[in-house]
Amino acid sequence: MVKEAWLNNRGYAPDVSRTVEELGLSVKRLQHRHHRALTAALADLGVSLVQWDVLRHLHRHPDASLRELAALTFQTEQAFGTLAARMVERALIERVPGPGRAVKHRITERGESIRADGQKRVSAALRRSFAPLSAEQRETLGEILDAMLREP
Repeated sequence: MVKEAWLNNRGYAPDVSRTVEELGLSVKRLQHRHHRALTAALADLGVSLVQWDVLRHLHRHPDASLRELAALTFQTEQAFGTLAARMVERALIERVPGPGRAVKHRITERGESIRADGQKRVSAALRRSFAPLSAEQRETLGEILDAMLREP
């Protein structure tokens, strides 16, 4: 039912298989919709989606290196270093000595407060996005995405 409604709303006949290009574009459209919704949800907290993502990953991986945090947030190491410096200036994160010459990053109390508030907002936005799907459809979608992400 959801599939047919989605397809009919876009001018596709429900019995026509979509090409891999159409599937790829649908994934990109959903990603873009999520990006816009999450950016709007976080705006009045004074952080971008990218900055909130750093806070989320530091919360989940408090001992992560700069290299690991860059990878987790889809940044180059250089881009992450610049982003981290701006976040240090805003007292969202702090730099702490690591082993040897390494520098680690740690979420501050202010950053943690923003992360927690942002988490509620992000969760609400994503719940709205996935609301048209049943629990079973969400599970199936998750399994499909997991299978695709296992491939290089």
